This record gives sequence, structure tokens and C-alpha cells, in this order.
Amino acid sequence: MTLKELSQLYYLNQEIAMDKRRLLELEEQAVSCSQDYTGMPHGTGVSDKVGRYAADIVDLQGIIEAKHKQCLYERSRLERYISDIEDSLIRQIFTLRFVDGMSWRQVADSMGGRNTPDGVRMTCERYIRKK
Repeated sequence: MTLKELSQLYYLNQEIAMDKRRLLELEEQAVSCSQDYTGMPHGTGVSDKVGRYAADIVDLQGIIEAKHKQCLYERSRLERYISDIEDSLIRQIFTLRFVDGMSWRQVADSMGGRNTPDGVRMTCERYIRKK
């Protein structure tokens, strides 16, 4: 498995967070959108903003749900790959970095001892190159 493949779960989670922020923006825009409920007929060119926002919201919710499913698949795939690693130290590094999404500094701090961010990163890269 390549470094790019190992990082997919992290990037999917970033995409989901971005989509959720966009969803909140759309919901706020839909709520703040005013409608004219006088019952008077409208001329051509008048659009239903609330309806448009509702459609966009439903589409984005579907996208988020699909990405959640993809995250579950990627996480399962990662965990299977990591469980096959024989060295416990490397398994811990991979889990902290790729499953938990920690930075190299956070991984080194979690590992304790004299581990440095560069040290755990190089351990990871050596393992990937070896495989």
C-alpha cells in the first residue's frame, strides 16, 4: 500500500468536514431567505430560492452520506492492512497516523520515549518502501 492510499481516510474526513461546513451555510441561507406569501402572482424570472436551497441541501446530504460510507470502507481496509504488520511499534505508528489522523508530532508524542516526528515518519516511510 502506498502513502497516498494510506492517507485517503484522512483526506476523506477533511472533505466531509468541508461539506458539512457548506451544508451549514446552505441551511443558514435557506432560513434567511425571505419569501413573498401575499398570494399575488409573480412575473417570469422569479425563482424559488428556498426550493433551490432545499434541493442543494438534499444533494449535499447525499454526498456526505456517500463519503461516510466510503470512510467506513477505507477505515476497514486500513485496519486490515495494519493488523498484518508484524512489528508492534510500526502498527502503532500507522494506527495513530493513518487511522486516527494525527500529525507526525502528535504520533511521536503519543509514542513517548525518545521518538521524534522525523523519526516516526522515517520509520513509516522505510516500512512502506520495504513493502
